[in-house]
Amino acid sequence: MSFGKFIGGGLGWVLGGPIGALVGFAIGSYFDAASSDDEEQPVRRTSHSQTQSGDFAMSLLVLISAVMNADGRVMRSELDMVKAMLMRTYTDEQVKQYLLILRELLKKQVDVAGVCKQIRANMSYSQRLELLHILFRISRADGEVSSGELRMLEYIAAHMGVTTPDYLSVRAMFVVSTEADYEILEIKPDASDDEVKSAYRRMAMKYHPDKLSGLGEQMKKEAEEKFRRVQQAYEQIKKKRGMA
Repeated sequence: MSFGKFIGGGLGWVLGGPIGALVGFAIGSYFDAASSDDEEQPVRRTSHSQTQSGDFAMSLLVLISAVMNADGRVMRSELDMVKAMLMRTYTDEQVKQYLLILRELLKKQVDVAGVCKQIRANMSYSQRLELLHILFRISRADGEVSSGELRMLEYIAAHMGVTTPDYLSVRAMFVVSTEADYEILEIKPDASDDEVKSAYRRMAMKYHPDKLSGLGEQMKKEAEEKFRRVQQAYEQIKKKRGMA
């Protein structure tokens, strides 16, 4: 499969701006000049009103490269998790192409603020939360999220327009603390039982997989992890408090 055909029908806004520049670098560094077959089916750079799967994946790869380089080392466990995640969503050929792009992106300095600004302008808030969640999951592939990765993740969240409470909620799913369950629900340990119940309903709605319907069924399944973690936090708080 030629790369021109691969991205021809799947990417829109992502091919412009700082993400497009980085992707162009990655493609140019690895692939030869386009074949005549590609010229017959040029890459379409049309604008999409809703983020498509290819846009999401390419944005994710750019941010993954920034997070992986944040602590000065790229771990095999992180690369394996990226591959496994992609294989659950995309075809074998797409996974191969995405991994080749990631390999080249890891050699490049990413304009994180610019990339996040482009993402913020083109993705829904729920999609940005899912990006952040996946980045945390990959960062913890080796057992912990390093301080360098945490700083980068916080920087990414801020520039994508993710609120501080939502950032702390996602972080608490991966960084162990005595108040993690409460942080996931975005409440304090001294919250009343009624406040706990209200917070659970609010967060369950915020993290519901249906919020990502524009990215396809498989991506919705990937997003179920956040939803389950909210449910787990609620059940653990109820158990500790003896709530009905």
